Amino acid sequence: MKIHIQGGTLIDPVAGTEQQQDVFIEAGTIAAFGTAPAGFTADKTIDARGLKVAPGFVDLSARLREPGYEHKATLDSEMHAALAGGVTTLVCPPDTDPVLDEAGLVEMLKYRAGKLERANVHPLGALTVGLKGAVITEMVSLTEAGCIGFTQADSPIGDTQVLLRALQYASTYGYPVWLRPLDPYLSKGGVAASGALASRLGLSGVPVSAETIALFTLFELMRVTGARVHVQHLSSAAGVELVRAAKAEGLPLTCDVTANHLHLTDTDIGYFDAQFRLDPPLRQQRDREALRAGVLDGTIDAICSQHTPVDDDEKLLPFAEATPGATGLELLLSLTVKWAQEANVPLAKALARITSAPATVIGKDAGRLAVGASADLCVFDEHAHWQVEPRALKSQGHNTPFLGYELPALVRATLVAGRIGFERH
Repeated sequence: MKIHIQGGTLIDPVAGTEQQQDVFIEAGTIAAFGTAPAGFTADKTIDARGLKVAPGFVDLSARLREPGYEHKATLDSEMHAALAGGVTTLVCPPDTDPVLDEAGLVEMLKYRAGKLERANVHPLGALTVGLKGAVITEMVSLTEAGCIGFTQADSPIGDTQVLLRALQYASTYGYPVWLRPLDPYLSKGGVAASGALASRLGLSGVPVSAETIALFTLFELMRVTGARVHVQHLSSAAGVELVRAAKAEGLPLTCDVTANHLHLTDTDIGYFDAQFRLDPPLRQQRDREALRAGVLDGTIDAICSQHTPVDDDEKLLPFAEATPGATGLELLLSLTVKWAQEANVPLAKALARITSAPATVIGKDAGRLAVGASADLCVFDEHAHWQVEPRALKSQGHNTPFLGYELPALVRATLVAGRIGFERH
């Protein structure tokens, strides 16, 4: 299909520019900007006057809940949610049931996602069998099946020797390892960030040292093995400083932060509101400000949604017993724009953190605007506001700390490889 996106303002996150220009799409790729190619006749015209046109967003952490947790969400529902949020490429962790630790399971997930012809799905394979932290998986066969890296999701390895050997194995083949910095013993049983608020509420805490000790260990093992690592979901000011120093040293390191942690702090928990039961837990205001500064100066490469759909019943339990997680695919753009507006960051620079930068992390040709590139695009209204409520969400999971909030930026249309996957009328 030939598509003409007319009158929109193109946001190029790589060049950091905004320019009003038409876009012409043919055979699934961007054919031209500005002037139509010779003989081009559009099958469909999208009126983007007054709207922004950006590369489709790249989300580094989105649980699709299949296989095994279809009662929480399905591939169909969450891929629909992705396109409704302008997300055209996403990375999913392996903590499904069964765990993605065998090639056949990865191939099946890739096949089912491909059949839906929606967002581009890139699975992470389990670093250890069953995510149990004992036996390293067959990384070669998992990579051949479609995995782009290996992780423990939220199940940190307690045995440092196993972690060392996993990093050695990955380094030998050049595979990236994605790790959330978390000491399993210091964090055991914790449900909120250690501090005055957790003490006052009587909630067991997760100290900052659970993150920093894990980072110290990881960086030392990186020096020994030369492994390439992506640090997931930084949550503390001390963690940001350690990552900044490690990058200055030259370690092959990237990292991300969740959109939730750029806006919320532990005080938002209020009176045990389980919507704010997240993993990692929300920390103090100084941590939030350090995370924002880290995104701004490039210490933190990308913003992710950490999309984790959960049942309503799992959020109706007491705070300490509630399942951590929140829907996020449809909020990624809005929360990024909200941060940009509050921090007075140019829109193109802010969007780079959910387009070109995460695309570089995964080594994929995405998140950019160029003639010949795949036509993965999002058309959105930066100035429109929408209210976050269950009926406004396409995801099967309706739980988020932002329920009731009015957020900026509304997606009008999402294209994947030149196909219109979502259009708001």
